[in-house]
Amino acid sequence: MGRMNGWERGVNVGEEDECGLFIKVNSPGWFTLRHSSDYVLSYALPRLLLQLSLIFILTHSLHVLLRRFHLPRIVSKILAGVILGKTVFGHLSGDMQKRLFPEDDALLYSLSRFGFIFYMFMVGVKMDFNMIWKVGRKAVTIGLGASLAPMITAAILWANLAQYFPLYQRSAILTVIRIKIITPFPVVVALLVDLKIMNTEIGRLSLAAALVADLIAEGGLVGLNAYRILEESLSLSMAWLGFIQSFVIITCVLVGTRPWFSRIILRTPEGKPVRQGYLAFIYLAVLFTAFLCTNLGLPDFYIPFLLGLAIPIGPPLGSTLAIKLDTFVSGLLAPLMISSFSLWIDLTDFSDIDFLKTICMITLAGITIKIVFVLGPALLNNLPVRDAITISIIMSAQGIAQAAFYDMNYRNQNIDSETFSLVMMLMALLAAAAHLSVKCLYDYSKIYRGYEKRSILSTLNNSQLKVLVCSQRSDDAMAAMKLLEASSSREAPTQAYALNLVELVGQATPLIINHGVGQKFYSGHTPSRQIINLWKNFEQQYSGLVSVQAFTSVSLPRFMHFDVCSVAFDNSASLIILPFHRKWNQHGKIILENTLQRTVNREVLGTAPCSVGILVDRRKIRTEPSTDQHRQSRYHVAVIFLGENDDREALAYAMRMAKSTRIQLSVIRLVPSEVSEENWDAVLDREMLRETKILSRQQSNIVYREETTSDGGETALIVNSMVDSFDLIMVGRHHREHSPLLAGLSQWNDIPELGAVGDILASAEINRPASVLVVQQQIVK
Repeated sequence: MGRMNGWERGVNVGEEDECGLFIKVNSPGWFTLRHSSDYVLSYALPRLLLQLSLIFILTHSLHVLLRRFHLPRIVSKILAGVILGKTVFGHLSGDMQKRLFPEDDALLYSLSRFGFIFYMFMVGVKMDFNMIWKVGRKAVTIGLGASLAPMITAAILWANLAQYFPLYQRSAILTVIRIKIITPFPVVVALLVDLKIMNTEIGRLSLAAALVADLIAEGGLVGLNAYRILEESLSLSMAWLGFIQSFVIITCVLVGTRPWFSRIILRTPEGKPVRQGYLAFIYLAVLFTAFLCTNLGLPDFYIPFLLGLAIPIGPPLGSTLAIKLDTFVSGLLAPLMISSFSLWIDLTDFSDIDFLKTICMITLAGITIKIVFVLGPALLNNLPVRDAITISIIMSAQGIAQAAFYDMNYRNQNIDSETFSLVMMLMALLAAAAHLSVKCLYDYSKIYRGYEKRSILSTLNNSQLKVLVCSQRSDDAMAAMKLLEASSSREAPTQAYALNLVELVGQATPLIINHGVGQKFYSGHTPSRQIINLWKNFEQQYSGLVSVQAFTSVSLPRFMHFDVCSVAFDNSASLIILPFHRKWNQHGKIILENTLQRTVNREVLGTAPCSVGILVDRRKIRTEPSTDQHRQSRYHVAVIFLGENDDREALAYAMRMAKSTRIQLSVIRLVPSEVSEENWDAVLDREMLRETKILSRQQSNIVYREETTSDGGETALIVNSMVDSFDLIMVGRHHREHSPLLAGLSQWNDIPELGAVGDILASAEINRPASVLVVQQQIVK
């Protein structure tokens, strides 16, 4: 009968534990409890749901507000915990905060630790362990400076100064020192991603150095575990046993599981997803290894991290795990981790002020030591002073890993509540300071602009033209090949740098692979191999006209433009060719809208170190074949010339094409019906057109004509009438503001990266096989 009454009060309201106490799990409902002494928050499940809702709402609201001040996400997460914790909500509401976030709430803490275990597993999955053998001397020396040097310095200082601290303070001080001197790889990755500098030279060097530092820290953790055993048992044999235990675990996980993961990859057909059974077994292995850690005296994330490190990066296994877990772990559990740790921060209860001052001084000293020991090797490796300071701040950054270590030590009573509150707030302050300092010191938008003139106009007439061609699909590469074929001749050859863009999935470190020096293909990505082979065949077919050097960029989509600009800058390219984000089928219908490519195009246009062309490819569209034998034997190119820098750059590229007799070039100048005011650009336009007119009289494959127009409407009619007559139409992106030739067109510009005229030519309504090249001359500031 008692069970029936419990059932009447609510379905599965709770269950008895082993002591016979009734654990309340699921509430029977608000209306059932209105006459009872119980309240909804005394039930675990509704309390957890409310906790999660408040944490996520407050965290994201604070981030929306604070990102205007360029503060990192971790600051919003810590502040959310402070507001919901004892400091604000507890002070204002009294018992309500204790009911909502009770100190003995094991469910919220367990969920946060569960999230951190899988977070560290994902960090291991994304770390390329093989990169440790490929990093250069700079990264090794900086990594040693960031890890080994502070460890040795801290050990020497502690051995000499520990006697001056009271015995009860030594554990907390030593814990703070240990955490301050580490350089966690995920913290560096998060900082670089937030600042959008992962793919810059500083970003790549920081990632490689952080990888070295983190692996050294893992070795230090093994030694620290052995030292802890020696300190507790006073037995050297037990310490050696602990060291051997850690060594055996590392060897078994990294060496023993790798063949099994490789077998999963071999059993997965190319282009097919990994079987769900394999993924479920890996998730089970993560949980079981975390269970082993808690029973072996190791941190609960240690073996799961090693397990992730043993998984081969990239597709199919590493990328599948990243796709499956990233949203759940990074989007859901990561905010919960930091905010739940920060709930126990109490800024209203500080009593031992002198000890807290000591903690502040130790924190400042630890950060200073790390900055100095990174700055030294960076300067010795001939980095500019500004870059050396930047990388030293990056390597000293604070983040989620330090917060988790502070919480773990607080739970283990190595630090008290006052120390925990102080170090967490100091960590938030240091994270914000690092973010703002790096942002001020390293402005990536100014890296390439105005270094020197790199444009087609600045290239000597008969010299080799260096062009960087970007592609994500084989269609992009083939369209660019057609353009290079048309623009190359023995009198004016082309050096093409073919950059294949691949989205980074399943690893944290971006790559640039130079296939010209024998570097291997990106594992598991067949389209990349096919595109590189296409370029090799193209180079053989047009030997003497075009030489090709192939690259592959593996990067996060938001940072791909850095690799494009970097390769163009390093190889002194005069022109970057980017594919348009729309694709047409043979019937003239749009079949693809690649938003990723459009984002890359926009970013490259703003930061490129040279001129840029966006190629709108309509080769696939099929129409009735022309009966004109002359039209079939030649490739017909048109340049629409309105004036200004970009049009002159487009005309310069077209004139290089016209060196080949296979090209029939038509230059159409649009002239306003009313005479406009004279300026320097008009003088330059007139001089370049004068040379074009002279060549049109000397070469039969060049035609020059002028069209008079009074407004944008007439310009649009003239432009639309050209698509039936040409294979390729070239135009500049920018034109004079308030030009009468474009009056009324700017309001209807849907694709601003193409400009007003380019937008007309790229219209979805045009179903003719006329490709378009929109050119922007190098922006010099």
